Amino acid sequence: MALKALLFDVDGTLADTEPQGHLPAYNRAFRELGLDWKWSKTLYRKLLLQPGGRERIDHYLQEHNPDLGAHKGGVERDRGAWVDDLHQVKSKHFRRRLKSGRVPLRPGVRRLMLEAVEQGLQLGIVTNASKASLKAFLTHALGDELRKHISVVTSGEEVARKKPAPDIYLLACQRLGLQPDECVAVEDSAMGLQAARSAGIAVVVTVNADTRNQDFSKALLVVDQLGEPGEPCTLLAVSPGSQCDGPAHVDLAFIKQLLDAQKKHP
Repeated sequence: MALKALLFDVDGTLADTEPQGHLPAYNRAFRELGLDWKWSKTLYRKLLLQPGGRERIDHYLQEHNPDLGAHKGGVERDRGAWVDDLHQVKSKHFRRRLKSGRVPLRPGVRRLMLEAVEQGLQLGIVTNASKASLKAFLTHALGDELRKHISVVTSGEEVARKKPAPDIYLLACQRLGLQPDECVAVEDSAMGLQAARSAGIAVVVTVNADTRNQDFSKALLVVDQLGEPGEPCTLLAVSPGSQCDGPAHVDLAFIKQLLDAQKKHP
């Protein structure tokens, strides 16, 4: 089938939201609430293996047994509600960082999205992120020019199982009225890759500092970024059967070439 849609993950894919947005927002929330916690980049990279913000906080409580200070009673009474409250404070600080312009799009994102629109493809957002964080990102980082072209937005809050389960991608395909093999996902992590591939969707991976060493052997293409005409990407891997070293930047022609090669060498 012909390619009809590109489905983009958000955190780490559209923007380096983790080190520039989420991590400092968590640490700011901890300080605001009087918690003597500070997540380092090394620790946060491990916490990213959890499928969402609330899950990361809960995992940290369970595995690291941090000092809760005056919050101990609240956690003991209703752990889930306390985690939700902390996550809401963190989301507030994340929205402030987005609004201030401290979380820009990664190279090539805007170019590839507009190219897809020009060629008649639909665009979708498929993310584990909360609706509150997602709304702020779409408003302040994606902007009006790109946001108006997004045909569907699916959040982890809308499905029973977040990535790496395929549920959220299957929901996006359902809402678009498309089959999985009519879509290509753009992801940055092994968790996202697994979710999309389990749904039957081919995946372009753009790694970042947090995900570079993960297993992307099932990806259609792996690059360090999507690239721009004046800012070339580095091709890290392509699917078996592809006989191309890759262009200076990832465009639709290259993606379609890889899809054709994959069909000939499944």
